[in-house]
Amino acid sequence: QRKASWQDGMPGDMCPILPGTNFTYKMQFKDQIGTFFYYPSIGMQRAAGAYGLISIHSRPLIPVPFDPPADDFGVLVGDWYTKDHTVLAKNLDTGKGIGRPAGLLINGKNEKDASNPPMFNVEEGKTYRFRVCNVGIKTTLNVRIQGHVLKLVEMEGSHTVQNEYDSMDVHIGQCLSFLSTANQKPGDYFFIASTRFIKGVSTITAVMRYKGSNTPPAAKLPDAPDGWAWSINQWRSFRWNLTASAARPNPQGSYHYGQINITRTIKLSPSRGKVDGKERYALNGVSHTDPETPLKLAEYFNATKGVFEYNLVTDTPPKEGTPIKVAPSVITAEHRTYIEIVFENPEKSIDTFHLDGYAFFAAG
Repeated sequence: QRKASWQDGMPGDMCPILPGTNFTYKMQFKDQIGTFFYYPSIGMQRAAGAYGLISIHSRPLIPVPFDPPADDFGVLVGDWYTKDHTVLAKNLDTGKGIGRPAGLLINGKNEKDASNPPMFNVEEGKTYRFRVCNVGIKTTLNVRIQGHVLKLVEMEGSHTVQNEYDSMDVHIGQCLSFLSTANQKPGDYFFIASTRFIKGVSTITAVMRYKGSNTPPAAKLPDAPDGWAWSINQWRSFRWNLTASAARPNPQGSYHYGQINITRTIKLSPSRGKVDGKERYALNGVSHTDPETPLKLAEYFNATKGVFEYNLVTDTPPKEGTPIKVAPSVITAEHRTYIEIVFENPEKSIDTFHLDGYAFFAAG
């Protein structure tokens, strides 16, 4: 929701949609373009395939920094589990992990179904846009196409500098767009996704078929990159296209971001530990729990007492070994100020943060 967290679908912002009922979302996409996806955020339904693609196109009068592609492919790729999503949720609620995924899916299809019939049909010499989202819940994925170059053009709703890559890491919840030109010998080629940063690599393929092809794809798949450094360095190569227009005619870089006056820095660091025999994760020593009354409802009626306290999370992480406090967590901020939020990760696995709301800009 533009300039508000209302309708973001989180328990603190709105009441859940009860079984057997419905709710109509009304949204304005005035200041947004690009590739996104939707999913339920309270339970683990996303692990059972409850998600879908949202593509927001620029208005006709807004110039786009690349020629219109011959076609626009949505690619929702993610891990999947043989366990029911209610079992996964119960495991988390009891302090257990969800374990390793059983495999991967592309657009809801498994290895056998994704490759037959072809998922992407192309013509020689034409350029295509692939909108890729990692809709999984556990693993970073590397995507690539046999023998084809990927030109990054958009990420999280912003046009990017158009760097070219042989493959791209897509982290959990992340969406991006790349262009790929069908400039190879006509035939079938594999679109490949494989897991990163976990033991035992899982891979899935889907077929991209040139028009008139009767040649199967090569059996040998291009290898995924290895190690953390490659992924970090690739991320560092992503740049905002400061001369391109976004949702409005003015260039994305027309605002003087270098002159922003940062008035506050919040450093967030995750930790984990046992609370009443249950494994809990925390940010700066506070493990969030949802109160019975939605946070915004309590604020609206000025009835926060007994529901939650403000600023239990401090601006800097506590000393190592500080006991974890389980409570609703709400941080206050001053309207129209710029706040720098620094994320640290002392854990041995990737942590993903969902910045839910309006006007977050990744700085590094």
